[in-house]
Amino acid sequence: MQHLEKGYNIEDRYIVAMFLKEGTYNENYRVLDHDGKSFFMKLYDVERVPAALRDAQHGVKEVAVYHQLQGNSVPALCDEGMLKLEEQQFYYLITEYFGGELLSEVISRKKTLGVDEALKYTLAIAEGLKEMHGAGLAHNDITPRNIMFSEVAADAKAKIIDLGHASEPAKKSPPFLTSDLEPFYRAPETFHDVFTFAGDVFSLAAVAYTMLTGKAPWEYDISDPTDTEKIHNTLRAKRTLSPLTFPNADSIPEHFRDAIVKTLKASEQKRMSLEQFVNAIQGKEEPKQAEVKTDERHEDDTTQQQGDTEMQVSVEAEKRKGNGFKDVAGMNELKKMVQEKIIFVLKNKDLAKKYRLTPPNGMLLYGPPGCGKTYFAEKFAEESGFNFMNVKSSDLGSTYIHGTQGKIAELFKKAEKNPPTVICFDEFDALVPNRSGVDNQSLSSEVNEFLSQLNNCSQRGIFVICTSNRPDKIDPAVLRTGRIDKLVYVPMPDEEARREMFRLHLKDRPCENIDYDRLAKLTENYISSDISFIVNDSAITAALSDKPITQEIMENCIRCNRPSVSADTLKSYERMQAMFNEAGASSQRPHIGFK
Repeated sequence: MQHLEKGYNIEDRYIVAMFLKEGTYNENYRVLDHDGKSFFMKLYDVERVPAALRDAQHGVKEVAVYHQLQGNSVPALCDEGMLKLEEQQFYYLITEYFGGELLSEVISRKKTLGVDEALKYTLAIAEGLKEMHGAGLAHNDITPRNIMFSEVAADAKAKIIDLGHASEPAKKSPPFLTSDLEPFYRAPETFHDVFTFAGDVFSLAAVAYTMLTGKAPWEYDISDPTDTEKIHNTLRAKRTLSPLTFPNADSIPEHFRDAIVKTLKASEQKRMSLEQFVNAIQGKEEPKQAEVKTDERHEDDTTQQQGDTEMQVSVEAEKRKGNGFKDVAGMNELKKMVQEKIIFVLKNKDLAKKYRLTPPNGMLLYGPPGCGKTYFAEKFAEESGFNFMNVKSSDLGSTYIHGTQGKIAELFKKAEKNPPTVICFDEFDALVPNRSGVDNQSLSSEVNEFLSQLNNCSQRGIFVICTSNRPDKIDPAVLRTGRIDKLVYVPMPDEEARREMFRLHLKDRPCENIDYDRLAKLTENYISSDISFIVNDSAITAALSDKPITQEIMENCIRCNRPSVSADTLKSYERMQAMFNEAGASSQRPHIGFK
């Protein structure tokens, strides 16, 4: 809803010249001062700004970011203040006016950019990111619509705009909304709430790819933009299983293509730094692992590719240290089952041999997102003391035909050399999708490789834990006995579990008069990640005034944060659980978890 009309006088200091665009909780205008000089103005509806995006000193965290950045990478902060309109409070931010053209407009007009122009623009954006990273901030939303260019002679001067997602690196619970981020430019780890400088490098490579090809990497038509879970799963599968190609590959220098592909295919830990990427796209530094493949792909290439480092899986077995199941609230039946059926058998080889005990091959934990499936797998590794390999779909991705298939075999070979080893496959549905709905020979081969490796893997000292929000998308052949033996539904945490979660998260924090029973009652249908966020947000509120966390602070935070999982989503999971129970024996398909 546009609040200010053209000509509106803002505190007798600025005149509205033009409405530009509207955001979720803000509006953008071009305004003039009394001398006719142009400025950009961002108007924030204070009541609509989410609690996570507020700042005690500046009102809005985006304003605080502008105070931290005074270089050439972002429009300079000129003025700020409060404005009251029809009993509503608004915060306004005035920045320098920067004439030019959005990169998205350039791409829309030209369709694709030439190599020299794309390289020039990429380096200009990188220079801006270098300034932000030097100030300790990641932008987290680098896309063509957030970059503006002003041409000066032969140089491209870039301004990085829209700092609503800028923050210090965050490994958990980022201090901004993520629902409005463009999925095709998001690094894989950001879907797990990990936002670091490495994510900006991924986004920069994605923007470079868009300039050269006219489309975002792995772009597809999204039928329902609100179905974020489906978007995430589809995009993850495409990034893992589909090669990244350049239709006009011959016109692009090999080092430019290689740098882009390597960056977009690498995990956060293996991704090039910003400096390395800048050197690589200029041919000053050779990418260490990636080798781009164009549209012309041949089965005969596979033999040569087997020896390449791209065919090797980077995941290593490790010993996890921690408190194990002591850190897991609820899930008592699940903890008991794995202690008796899995850990006991693997740890007591003599008894297992005497009684001819065979542990299960694997276990699938499924249910609503955010209920602690992956967290449980990590704590299982700590509890058991076994070697642990945590595998994401990006770890098995490859630019080569049959590359992923080779990595799957290599992964199980590594685990077999270090028994007993637990392999945890996060979001398993992306790795073994139902082949009946897939018209992709390479993908079917990869599912077949998984079937082969899962067969009786417990006899090789391997136990597999898989997690999935969409088990109905997994190929049925994977879920039979002898492969993934146990299907365990992890539901929403019940009241007892929620009470324990609050105790665990508030432990060792300064607190005062906390009523854990009431907190548990107030958070019905809240998932474990919701509770973690509520506690952290309450701690921030208390820290700003250097006072203990109180019941009042906690309850205010609960009122400001609704459950992440909707009632409709919960019903869909209940139907899914019923479907799996009907498909197999109930003794092998238990409802285990919080309840």
